[in-house]
Amino acid sequence: MPSATTQSRVEPLPDSAIPLHPPDLSQKLPKLTPRSNPPKKRTANSRSSPNPSIPTPCLPSPPEVDSIRFVQPTRRILTTQDHELFLQSPAHTLITSFAFTLSDAVRDTTISAAEADLLQNPCPIINGTLGILTELEDLIAQHPPDHASGSRFGNPIFRDYLASVSTNLPQWHARHLPSTSSLPPAALDELTTYLHASLGSSSRIDYGSGHELHFLIYLLLLHQLSLLPSTPLTHRSLALIILPRYLRLMRTLQSTYYLEPAGSHGVWGLDDYHFLPFLLGASQLTNHAFITPRGIHNEALLDEYADEFLYLDMVRQVNASKTVKGLRWHSPMLDDISSVRGGWAKVEQGMRRMFLGEVLGKLVVMQHFLFGGVVGAVEGMTREGERGAGVGEGEGEEHEGHEHKADSWDDCCGIKVPSNVGAVQEMRRKMGGTGELRRVPFD
Repeated sequence: MPSATTQSRVEPLPDSAIPLHPPDLSQKLPKLTPRSNPPKKRTANSRSSPNPSIPTPCLPSPPEVDSIRFVQPTRRILTTQDHELFLQSPAHTLITSFAFTLSDAVRDTTISAAEADLLQNPCPIINGTLGILTELEDLIAQHPPDHASGSRFGNPIFRDYLASVSTNLPQWHARHLPSTSSLPPAALDELTTYLHASLGSSSRIDYGSGHELHFLIYLLLLHQLSLLPSTPLTHRSLALIILPRYLRLMRTLQSTYYLEPAGSHGVWGLDDYHFLPFLLGASQLTNHAFITPRGIHNEALLDEYADEFLYLDMVRQVNASKTVKGLRWHSPMLDDISSVRGGWAKVEQGMRRMFLGEVLGKLVVMQHFLFGGVVGAVEGMTREGERGAGVGEGEGEEHEGHEHKADSWDDCCGIKVPSNVGAVQEMRRKMGGTGELRRVPFD
């Protein structure tokens, strides 16, 4: 019986059945023509990319000191309207210009290269500022913290430290920055006020990006008072020598007095305390030959290069200050940034946007910013006292004198959050050793 395969087999046509000149059926098929979309006309308002690069505003030349009307720095952003006025003010442009100028100056530059440049071209103001920061750190030994309570919240001895700082700042400036003696007394008061404000809040015993911003203003005042030459070499020294020394001071204060993070975003922030090192550090790495944003997950790379690059140093510090291991667990935002396409140049642009949006653009940060004569407020901004505002940051005044948001949880100034640094320090102190951080399972 023939199989189904045999029955279904089709025999080929014999040669005699095949036409010698078959018809050309291709002429009967419709021609395929591509659609032609007219090119879009570019207009003056059209953007070349969804996220255009943020330029650096031109840093103006320092004004004549005699033309500046110095005043005691006070808060002037007390309402939403005040903040909107600030965002359109010359002060906002000046701060932005100075921060981005520092970022431009450190591109493709290591910390050791900046230190070598300073050795070859000494700057008395840079060296004097380093001396003041050393005085600030040495003073900590005279005010040891009280650990009797075992609390992770801010240690009240920090208030005694800040009071002592306020007493000593004028004489430290006279000793280390003798050129400031030629300034009007009100100018020196303004200068020291910003440095004092950059160390943290005496009322809340906390520290955050707003206090860090005041240190940037302190450096800006050195420029605006013509104490510093306005050169790329000077800007690199400010960013890669002065700022790292300030970070070391603040880390000592944070670990000694358990300063609480001011307005912390928790795991969804870059860092509980600082922002500027991420901006400047990304610029340092813009054209690096082999360190990519993904490199922050490589512990060996961090150990090797964190002393040269601010961004890597901050990641190393974040890792050391958390009570668990793994960036994706304790710092998912840093983890997400490490996967960005476009390299460090795109990271640096993102940091510029964050500086404008999350520091200068946040009312909860800027409501405590101090305006003086050099970085002045504009007409129409509220003055302290006009609305029953408390003056300064005395005990119990941290929630007075500014507009409160009705839709915010707990309070508009940030929830009282214990310090991660304090948690780690307490753990290590009680364990009598360094204390290893625990690893989250499956990481």
